[in-house]
Amino acid sequence: MELERHAPKRRVPVAAPRMADPHPLFDDTSAAGGGGGGGAQPGRGYGGPPPVSSPYPPPASFLREPVSSLAVVYGSSLASQGRDIVDRNLDRFIPVGRLKYYFAVDTVYVGRKLGLLIFPFVHQDWQVRYQQDTPVAPRFDVNAPDLYIPVMAFVTYILVAGLALGTQNRFSPDSLGLQASSALAWLIVEVLAVLLSLYLVTVTTDLTTIDLIAFAGYKYVGMIIGLVFGLLFGRTGYYVVLSWCCLSIFIFMIRTLRLKLLSEAAAEGVLVQGAKNQLRMYLTMAIATAQPLFMYWLTYHLLR
Repeated sequence: MELERHAPKRRVPVAAPRMADPHPLFDDTSAAGGGGGGGAQPGRGYGGPPPVSSPYPPPASFLREPVSSLAVVYGSSLASQGRDIVDRNLDRFIPVGRLKYYFAVDTVYVGRKLGLLIFPFVHQDWQVRYQQDTPVAPRFDVNAPDLYIPVMAFVTYILVAGLALGTQNRFSPDSLGLQASSALAWLIVEVLAVLLSLYLVTVTTDLTTIDLIAFAGYKYVGMIIGLVFGLLFGRTGYYVVLSWCCLSIFIFMIRTLRLKLLSEAAAEGVLVQGAKNQLRMYLTMAIATAQPLFMYWLTYHLLR
């Protein structure tokens, strides 16, 4: 007891009052609730006025907006320049603007053109109409060449050939691909042969390569009709209908190409004279005669 009375007493340090942090990381919202003893801080509690935003944007926005707008302008200019370069180089090899003319067709034109290919004997006027030195679109003139019918006829011919092979248990993907590549190869050979002949004969004509492709592709219409009748009525129906279609395409090519290859005098019905005009006439006959040969060559082996 004596020792405890004379021992020095330790003083517990009293915690000093905490000073308010001049820059707190988080706002003190303990007084904003309803359970605390203090009142709600003005502008912080429920129902208080919303915080007033500054009418001036932050300083960083002055740097972001010009940079982003400059990037958008630069990107759009690069895209337009790239598009122009692609269009120029594409038009050099594939005249896209010219191709639009050959696909400007409608249902009425397709029906009339198919009738003209099958029954060319009843057609009288074979002149292509022009408007301001430019041929009118195919949908306005049945005599104008188009690419819609040749392309669709080529695809349909491949499908009908596959059907014919399938009915005879000879179908295979390889045979169908071989049929398509063979037909496309013969078409290219035919067009190149005509171009070479025009160059050797030195014929001045407005026929283009696309025109030749269109005229060479019309024979697939007769080939499809011959194959369909062959599937329905056998070899006899095939030979009868294909013979009619061969004669029709021969007449169609003669009456169409004579206005393109022969002289203006021949187009008006005047007797063709001169060695060059005779060469043009022979060339027209050769192109027209090649159509029935190709039609038979590409279809006879599909029916047995």
